[in-house]
This record gives sequence, C-alpha cells and structure tokens, in this order.
Amino acid sequence: RPAEAVCVPAVHLHMTAATMQVSQKDFQKAQEQLKLLKKDPGNETKLKLYALFKQATEGPCNAPKPGMLDFVKKAKWDAWNSLGNLSQDDARQKYAELVSSLVSAESDSQEKKASPEEGRHDGYETLIVTTKNNITKIVFNRPERKNAINHQMYREIIKALEEAGKNDSTIAVITGNGDYYSSGNDLNNFTNVQPGEMEKMAKDGAALLKEFVGHFIDFPKPLIAVVNGPAIGICVTVLGLCDLVYASDRATFHSPFSQLGQSPEGCSSYLFPKIMGLAKASEMLLFNKKLTAAEACAQGLVTEVFPDSSFQKEVWARLEAYASLPKNSLAVSKQLLRSMEKEKLHAVNSRECEVLTERWLSEECVNAIVSFFQKKSKL
Repeated sequence: RPAEAVCVPAVHLHMTAATMQVSQKDFQKAQEQLKLLKKDPGNETKLKLYALFKQATEGPCNAPKPGMLDFVKKAKWDAWNSLGNLSQDDARQKYAELVSSLVSAESDSQEKKASPEEGRHDGYETLIVTTKNNITKIVFNRPERKNAINHQMYREIIKALEEAGKNDSTIAVITGNGDYYSSGNDLNNFTNVQPGEMEKMAKDGAALLKEFVGHFIDFPKPLIAVVNGPAIGICVTVLGLCDLVYASDRATFHSPFSQLGQSPEGCSSYLFPKIMGLAKASEMLLFNKKLTAAEACAQGLVTEVFPDSSFQKEVWARLEAYASLPKNSLAVSKQLLRSMEKEKLHAVNSRECEVLTERWLSEECVNAIVSFFQKKSKL
C-alpha cells in the first residue's frame, strides 16, 4: 500500500508564522513602551518583567543560584526560575500584556490628575491628601502593593501630618485605598541592600521610623483611623496613638514581628499592654496573633466596628458631624488627654528604634526575612 502524503493546510502555516511575527513585534514594542513609563511600577512588577524578559530571550532559567545574602540577585533568580518551562512565545506574550496593563494604568492615572479632586493637596505620589468640610483626609494610595509603606511613603505621611496639623481643618483622618488599609512595611525596603550597607540601612531606617512615630505622638488635633481592610505591622501599632479607630468588619489586625525576627514599634510595647492588658498584648506582639475587627474592638484597640456594606457611609457621616464641632476646643481637650504621656511616649519610641536597629543587623532577622521571601516565591 503506497504511503499517503500528510497534507498540512498552507493557511495554517501562514497563521502560525504570522502569530509568531506579531508576538515578536509586540515584544519589541513593549520594550520601547516600558522605557516611556514615568512611574516606577514597584519591585514586584519589575521582577516579573525581568523574569518574563529572560524567559522570552533565553528560555528556562539556566543561571547558577546566587548566595542567600545577595537579596537582589536571589530575588531575580527566584522570579525567573518560577516560570519553569513556559515557552518563549508565551513569555513574550505575557511580557507584552503586562507592559500594556502598566501603560493603561498610568494613562488612567494621568487622566485623573488632569481633573483633580476638590481640595486635593499637590506633591504626593503614594498618598491622596484632601481637605474638605473641615477634614484633612490622608489616603494610603499604593493599592497594587496592598498599601505597603516604602521609604517615600514614610516621608510623605510625615509631610501630610505636618500640613494637617497646621491647616484650618478640625480633624485628620487616615485610611487606605483599595482592599487593604495597609500591609505595613514594604519588605522590599530590605531587599536592595548590599551586605556592606546593612549598618547604614538600619540606622537610617530607625531614624526615619522614629521621626514617623514622633509625628503621631505630637499630632495636635484629633486623629482618626478608618480601617477599611486588613492592617499589618506599623499601621497596626500606631493605631494606639490615634484618638479613634473605626473598622470595617472585614478588617484584621496583625503584627508579625517575631515571625520576621523583629520587635515591636509605634509605642506598642507600652500602649498595647495598657489598652488590652499584658496577656492579650503578648499574644499579639510576641506570638503574632491576628485579630478580627470584633476581637480588636473587644480588646480596646478599635473604637467601633461597622458592617462593610455600610462602613463608608456610616463612618463619614459621623466624621463630618465631628468636624463641625469647635476646632480649638477639640485641640485643647486632646492636649489635656495626651500631655501627661507625651514625654513617656517619646522615650518609648526612642528605645523601640534602638532595639529595632539591633534586630535588623542580627543574623536571625536576616534569615527570617530570607525565609519569608522564599515562602512567598513558592505561593
């Protein structure tokens, strides 16, 4: 029996070649678009872009694994290696799609800036700061990073508190944009540090943290936290320095210091035992217990919990009523409530920052952070 010829439709060959050509063309175009982005997309996105580029141009990860303390190279290697056997065509496509989403997001952001919100303050990239109806509203605005606080955001919050303390508003409110209130310290603050720079990083970080917490201690007006979602780390500990804390019932409160080889900050080592009792404070600060909004309220950290469906409406109606009260009366009354504790709080803040400096330089802390990133990369 004669062998039958295998017939592959020519149209199929043409379509495959065209698809590959478009993929390569899109890939090259995406590289050019990436150079035109004005806003830093963040370390997590940059790692994805790096990994997809390497996979698209070289195939699966073929580089030797870097040493554990070389955080930057290790993070890059992990990102590339996590792509496994993803084909180069698929990697090019995913790279182009990711760049396209970044370009689109930046374009949307620029359109919003063209018609700024009434009362909006200029000069902020990681926050949205507005003053309206006697309320200065400070909104954590890194939703793509779960409102994690990087060094720039620390400085911008300090600036926003300084402005709010001096302007004509009656109260100041802190909240988050998106699903999270804040995921706390952006751990990428620790990853771009070379071994020889560790001591400088620790001292500079402690000085910035001390200044940040000091602004909460000294804030002259009623300061209210509106916790719209999960809160972690530093954004939980400084809640003890706020005058009211309103929370959605979907909010959670977590301070995983020992999990990361670190120690309490934000005056929590002093205020949390006073607020919730030593046993409950130890459970949270030593053993990383995550509290629900109801638990945090029962223990005195949260003033009141609202159903998420009506949270914004109920809270802002109440805050607008508070903001209509006599401004100077509120400020003077707050000073009476807080003045006896100020000196003690500043001393606690200084001591906590000293201990944290030691922790950041310890091998235990470095290993804990490396372990955290390794677990995260496997998720």
